[in-house]
Amino acid sequence: MNRKPMTRQERRRWLRTVLLAGGVLGAALSGWLPVAYGQKKRLRPPGALDEKDFLASCIKCGQCVQVCPVQAIKLADLVDGFGVGVPFIDARDQACDFSCDAVQCILACPTGALVYQKPGFLGTRSGAPLAAKPVLKAKAKDPEPTLNLKERIGVARLNRPEACLAVQGKGFKGQARGAGFTGKLRYMEVDRWKPIRVSEHPYDLKECDLCVRECPVEKAISIETFTLPDGRTRRQPVVHEPCVGCGVCEMVCPVEPTCITVESRGVFST
Repeated sequence: MNRKPMTRQERRRWLRTVLLAGGVLGAALSGWLPVAYGQKKRLRPPGALDEKDFLASCIKCGQCVQVCPVQAIKLADLVDGFGVGVPFIDARDQACDFSCDAVQCILACPTGALVYQKPGFLGTRSGAPLAAKPVLKAKAKDPEPTLNLKERIGVARLNRPEACLAVQGKGFKGQARGAGFTGKLRYMEVDRWKPIRVSEHPYDLKECDLCVRECPVEKAISIETFTLPDGRTRRQPVVHEPCVGCGVCEMVCPVEPTCITVESRGVFST
């Protein structure tokens, strides 16, 4: 059966209908995408309140971003849904190495979204409180060597032990993340106050222990020896209670993808 050709007016009406339907669908997706992307856990700066309270308190002013000496703190974009504009840390790109000593982001926060100690009416998730103030390696010889932190922002996990160089009994030589990596760390033997690029500090290690060697917190991670059922021994990183979730171990791990990651808002359990 022959179909009658559409008139110009009918074509315009059809086009308007298509465009209107597309606009409605786009509006629906724009409301749904923030919800979907907002489920992704972000590592927050030190001293961050629990997520719901943090999102309610942060005014997205960017003060914490401006004072961070290694530019570890970023502001989230649209893919973070309801957290757009809120500060976070991508530890693999740039971890918090506490180069500021006093945790300047907390001092700069005007609303209490980042705090040294929560007000009493806010709850604390199990496993988040630290048993003691963490001792900063860079301040070990100072009169006050600790960080004024009461809760961890996350916890490191060795999630790919089979790829870990220490587990394989291998060393490491060269630049931890390659010549093009822009991430920075404070190396005490170079300059206490001026972080430099990791790519400017090559290594020559018989046993890879970068995650332990560069961890800024004392006794947060170590390389331990384990005896296997068949009598063989192996060495591997073990995360301990003082871990605050700063992400330095994740940043310096030379294996790609990294063997060790920081679980945002993760808790320590024995």
